[in-house]
Amino acid sequence: MTNDDMLQHSLKAQSLLLPNAASRRPLTDFFSRALSAFQSSSDSAQKFQVICTAPLSFSSNHAPSASAATAVANGAQGKPYPEVPPAPIPPAKRPHTLIVLDSSFNPPTLAHLRMATSAVEDIIRRKGSGETDIEGLRLLLLLAVVNADKAPKPASFDQRLAMMWAFARDVQHALRGEEDELPEVLASGPGPKPQITNNEEKEGPKGLDITVDIALTAKPFFHEKSRAMAESEFYHAPSPGQEDTMEQVILAGYDTLIRIFNPKYYGPPTSPSQLIKPRHKHDPTREGTPMQQALDPFFKRAKLRVTTRTDDEWGGKEEQLKYLEGLMGEQGLENMGGSKEWASRIEMVEGRKDGEEIVSSTYARKAAEREEWGKLGRLVSPGVGKWIEGERLYVVDVKAGGVD
Repeated sequence: MTNDDMLQHSLKAQSLLLPNAASRRPLTDFFSRALSAFQSSSDSAQKFQVICTAPLSFSSNHAPSASAATAVANGAQGKPYPEVPPAPIPPAKRPHTLIVLDSSFNPPTLAHLRMATSAVEDIIRRKGSGETDIEGLRLLLLLAVVNADKAPKPASFDQRLAMMWAFARDVQHALRGEEDELPEVLASGPGPKPQITNNEEKEGPKGLDITVDIALTAKPFFHEKSRAMAESEFYHAPSPGQEDTMEQVILAGYDTLIRIFNPKYYGPPTSPSQLIKPRHKHDPTREGTPMQQALDPFFKRAKLRVTTRTDDEWGGKEEQLKYLEGLMGEQGLENMGGSKEWASRIEMVEGRKDGEEIVSSTYARKAAEREEWGKLGRLVSPGVGKWIEGERLYVVDVKAGGVD
């Protein structure tokens, strides 16, 4: 399905997150069509696609100028931003920073929201808050549908996409400082915060208005997803031999970090000597270990922003920081087949603090299963909570799975 086709279908959507099922149906139909088109594509290179964009607020001075955005606005008949239906809106030029939240979104939680908003605020604080700096920053919500022919449980992919759309707008509300639309738990509740220098709290930028894309991928591994995003025409991929000016910031939890550096995902080394052969930092022609071959290009274009995940399964904060320190030590990465230069591309930020309520997708599913909507509201953002309650997701035949 082309962008124009998806836009035509999306213009039939009348509103978002209204109480009755009939008003929600056009949105789920849109995501079902987009998902089906992605899964059935005959193009073998079709492994990444942005299916819709939550644009800047139309009340902002930075309203999108792309023709797709204009068509959306016309299709919405002048309605305000919250009622604008979804459509893919490419940037006018290549972004300087693409923040990527890759998750199962089953469902997205307040912990995910804090990961996203803190990353945006931290990057703007470092780069500056000028108009050019903000416009060159985009947030991407990425859903992997590797096992597309197997029905996902307990929420289908099209329902997850609908929750991602609601979540995208909740992120935008939070960044704009519209506190009246968000639960009080966001002010002091769970989730990662920007890394603080000298343990001093910093005031984050206010009134940020950024574009959020929602995309699908059939790539199973981070380095493959990263390459697909870098080569996507949606983000104006550079020509062969041209320097890539877009940096990816991959948001990940501690559990994901463990998987990224697990050698089993990259295959055995071609020879034992590769594990001990010295690496030349400025010699990109050397093959190296399978992990080096996969992750060297990844870390040239991307950074990892890792959030601590303190719970019974993954241990406490000190244990996780100790692992990271060992990883970044003189031979930590090299001992597992990696490169010590990668350490400078990894940042650890604080997640849940001691004494704070644990927020996870598993707990959110349990709350919905028991129809504890008040509790669910402390675990997910408002738009996501309304969608789950309206669609009665997770209420029937749900078995608790692992925390994700």
